[in-house]
Amino acid sequence: MRRSAANATANAAARAAAAAVTVAALLATATGCGGGSTDGGGSNSAPGELTYWASNQGADIAADQAALGPELKKFEERTGIKVKLEVIPWSDLLNRILAATASGQGPDVLNIGNTWSASLQATGALLPWTAENFRAVGGRDRFVASAVGSAGAAGQDPAAVPLYSMAYALYYNKKMFQEAGIEKPPATWDELVETGRRISGGGTSGRWALGAEGANLANNIHQVFVLSRQHGGSFFDAAGKPTFDTPANVDAVKQYVDLMAKDRIVAPGNAEYDKNQSLQDFASGRTAMVLWQSAASSFKAHGMKEGDWGTAPVPVPVPAGAAPAAGGTNVNSMVAGINMAVFKNTDNLDGALKFVGFMTSDEEQKILNKTYGSIPPVKAAQSDPAFADQDLTVLRDTLATSAAPLPQVPEESQFETTVGTAVKELFADAAAGRPVTTESVRARLAKAQQQMAN
Repeated sequence: MRRSAANATANAAARAAAAAVTVAALLATATGCGGGSTDGGGSNSAPGELTYWASNQGADIAADQAALGPELKKFEERTGIKVKLEVIPWSDLLNRILAATASGQGPDVLNIGNTWSASLQATGALLPWTAENFRAVGGRDRFVASAVGSAGAAGQDPAAVPLYSMAYALYYNKKMFQEAGIEKPPATWDELVETGRRISGGGTSGRWALGAEGANLANNIHQVFVLSRQHGGSFFDAAGKPTFDTPANVDAVKQYVDLMAKDRIVAPGNAEYDKNQSLQDFASGRTAMVLWQSAASSFKAHGMKEGDWGTAPVPVPVPAGAAPAAGGTNVNSMVAGINMAVFKNTDNLDGALKFVGFMTSDEEQKILNKTYGSIPPVKAAQSDPAFADQDLTVLRDTLATSAAPLPQVPEESQFETTVGTAVKELFADAAAGRPVTTESVRARLAKAQQQMAN
């Protein structure tokens, strides 16, 4: 039986509050939590093995295990080091990392979302990527500068090394567009709403125009961050102070939730989606569009074939070449990606560095990023013809020209839980038919800002 939207929202709010408290406690204790020394720590007391926490990048955990297993075996054959793999769903990963950071009982190597880099860096639990450590994996210059820039706070040694680079795109079902007489994907938000209404008819057609993950806190943040930039806003000021309830941020959040509440191009049931259900709906023809990071491999896993979908940049407020409104920008994606970090108190420091070097080698970067439909953050690997198709060209161009990193501040993970939950609650209101007004949006964002202050 499906949980009601109200119950789902209450449970998510409780989890978000708990996560925020945990992050705050970690930040208060800083370097004391990691279990290693402040100069890098670690030992080589267990040189024959490593534990690796991988993030769920494929259609499911089994797909990741199948993809990574042969590569880890290859590493073992070359080095004699056995890697114990655990693939962790995104819904659990941050809390698992925070618990490991607090206890000092974590894996040797782990994947982290690049947006968490500064928050986890501030705990002092991760190995800093000094010039010496970068030399162990071939040097910092091997990596795209923007990817390294999303691996920790400015002015500090990065907390991680880029592994997969991604950006958001608008994916559209070519058959559904053809059946609706729509010749090209929307380039602006007004065009997206107009296109969406032609497809969904306000929900009367049995199909919906756009999929969303209304209960996925991180996805909510990614979407409203972009819209905030387009409105000329920012969720933190230059000093790193939260500015959640500014008019620009209120307008951004309302615009996103209004895709369900007012425009009726997102199905009410999407308010409860938090495990990539919108990708399944897209692949099965229930929705015509979805905003997602590097989705091609997931579409194929759900039975779609090359050519069934098209890829276009995420819409912007005004047509290409036109100047945005005063203060606004044409940013249309956050700088997305996955980084690899090493716990400072690893008992196989040399092995961990070898493993990061292996996973970010030119050869492995080509294999892994082909598998997941992402962009290699290693410059040399990007020249492979596999990364020149239409899907990846859109993603690469977006990363190069119109993407911006989420705030690299220690409180970023709290920002995801508090504001992400506020957006989730507003989607629950929209799904239940409760009005979503400027005042209700401002009140939820003000509440989120107060939670950050506490």
